[in-house]
Amino acid sequence: MLLLAISPVLSGCDEPASAVAAQPVAIPEVSFVAVKPQPFAVVRELPGRIAPTRIADVRPQVSGIIVERMFHQGSDVKAGDPLYKIDPKPFEVDLMAQEAALAKAAAVLDQATRHAKRIETLTHQHVASEAQHETAIAAKRQAEADVAARKADVARSRLNLGYATIRAPINGRIGAALVSEGALVVPNDTTNLASIQQLDPIYADFTQSVSDLNKLRRAFARGDLEQIEPGAAKIRLIVDDGAYSHTGKLLFSEAKVNAETGQVTLRGEFPNPNGELLPGMYVRVLIEQGIDTDAIAVPQQAVQRSRDGGSEVFVVRPDNRIAVQPVRTGAVHGGKWLITDGLKAGDRVVVEGFQKFAAGDEVKPQPLREVATGAIASDDIIKATPASVSD
Repeated sequence: MLLLAISPVLSGCDEPASAVAAQPVAIPEVSFVAVKPQPFAVVRELPGRIAPTRIADVRPQVSGIIVERMFHQGSDVKAGDPLYKIDPKPFEVDLMAQEAALAKAAAVLDQATRHAKRIETLTHQHVASEAQHETAIAAKRQAEADVAARKADVARSRLNLGYATIRAPINGRIGAALVSEGALVVPNDTTNLASIQQLDPIYADFTQSVSDLNKLRRAFARGDLEQIEPGAAKIRLIVDDGAYSHTGKLLFSEAKVNAETGQVTLRGEFPNPNGELLPGMYVRVLIEQGIDTDAIAVPQQAVQRSRDGGSEVFVVRPDNRIAVQPVRTGAVHGGKWLITDGLKAGDRVVVEGFQKFAAGDEVKPQPLREVATGAIASDDIIKATPASVSD
């Protein structure tokens, strides 16, 4: 009788479970991107150092005692700005002496000229001989030469007086003052007075291995990459706090290889209006070296790691079931992986909803919104490593 009494209760408990079991399982929704080959610029990231475009050591051209320093250390100077002043008094006295010698030579020339004219007149009147005439002409020419020599002495003295004020030879930023007031300076001394470096524009010197260059040439020969037109290559810098705001241009590549490192040196030029780049800074240089006309790239979160350490993606098959597709990746840039092998145009690659399914499950695919992830645009730059080129 007890069993008969509780049997309705047990039957009532079984009804919700059967109802739950009867409900259909919901098909999970996933987001995908359709693979579409598009052209991408292949960029190398290379280590480099910043170097000034010009360096000038400030040196004296005359001997003397420094009496004044006329610049602030670490300031920007322009060509011709006064930097040091050497005691000018000895040069002023020498200039006065040379000017006096010039005046004396001019007086002698005036006398010789008048005497030559008188002798010429007397010679025409047959009063003076031809020998006397020739002697007077020679004396006049000697006086003219002496005047020219004295003028040169005056010019030299005036030049030395001008050299008493040491001026900046180039535009740039001047460093520390290496001498102070009271120091004796002489020409051709090994110690310079200061150094000036031109920082705008500024150079970035960087190196690339010759093996990478050869791989790049082979990629061009196979047709995997297209060369950028001469003069169209642009380079960018990556500094400690991110990308440098100005784009530079490639100047040259050396025609020889460093025998010790196997590297080839390249040089780029960048504008530096705010003085952000300083000589000796370590930077990373991004240089465009080719274009992959049919590159395939997928969002970074779409690429998963397999148990054996390889790369794979989940692909939605035509019957809306999930399949695992092994892929070979190149480089990652801008949140996207460059896929060198394993995908073809039209493949639907899952990028969201991985926790909702397993391989072989049926899913409800939805196109990924471009606003949420950033569409793969044709002007995206894919940064290629040497391994990706060899692949």
